[in-house]
Amino acid sequence: MTVLSVNVNKIAVLRNSRGGGAPDVLRAARACLDAGAHGITVHPRPDARHINARDVLALAALCRERGVEFNLEGNPFAPPRAGYPGFHALCAQARPAQATLVPDADAQLTSDHGFDFARDGERLRPHVAALKALDCRVSLFVDAGDPAVAQAAEVGADRVELYTGPFAAAFVAGDPADALAACADSAIRARAAGLGVNAGHDLDQQNLPAFLAAVPGVLEVSIGHALVDDALYAGLAATVRAYLALLAVPSP
Repeated sequence: MTVLSVNVNKIAVLRNSRGGGAPDVLRAARACLDAGAHGITVHPRPDARHINARDVLALAALCRERGVEFNLEGNPFAPPRAGYPGFHALCAQARPAQATLVPDADAQLTSDHGFDFARDGERLRPHVAALKALDCRVSLFVDAGDPAVAQAAEVGADRVELYTGPFAAAFVAGDPADALAACADSAIRARAAGLGVNAGHDLDQQNLPAFLAAVPGVLEVSIGHALVDDALYAGLAATVRAYLALLAVPSP
């Protein structure tokens, strides 16, 4: 079964654009969980442009209370600074069920590439070990089609998250076959190495069925931007239920 983790970063973007506490990130997360979402994802950036450390701790407490997965994303190499204690320190405080490591730079608008294992593999190893010592499941953000995806297992990770942005763009262009093949190949390589497979970035109600039909063994999808976009028109609870209905179709 593929589970849905809702990324609530965009709720925090709206809140921060005006200041104050509305919309309420914690209330939005509760609404998603009430509608059946299996977990909550956030990706706090060091510049606190959306989710901040206070949000992280509040959402972690909510997920513990509900008995659902809290997935905390971040760059393990980003140094601490005012208002951001560093990814490992945040994980030590929040104790997420899953820590997803992403190689995003400060200036990036959004995550747009996976790890380069030739460059980053040995650097990742101690970070993965430290997170697993906190009882976090560790997932690494990877490019679909990367022939080195199995190296995630060698550095100690439990899962990989396939970066699905190129697939989503190819889907819109009407020619997703090659991108789907790359995603499927990476999933097969990852599973053969004993890794679980997650996926995320620009997945939506239009492209998700094709993705799940083509890519074997996807355990979890993390969806935020498109889900919040849909929720503006259909409502948050109805949108979460619509995504869950798509995920209810068995994947290969």
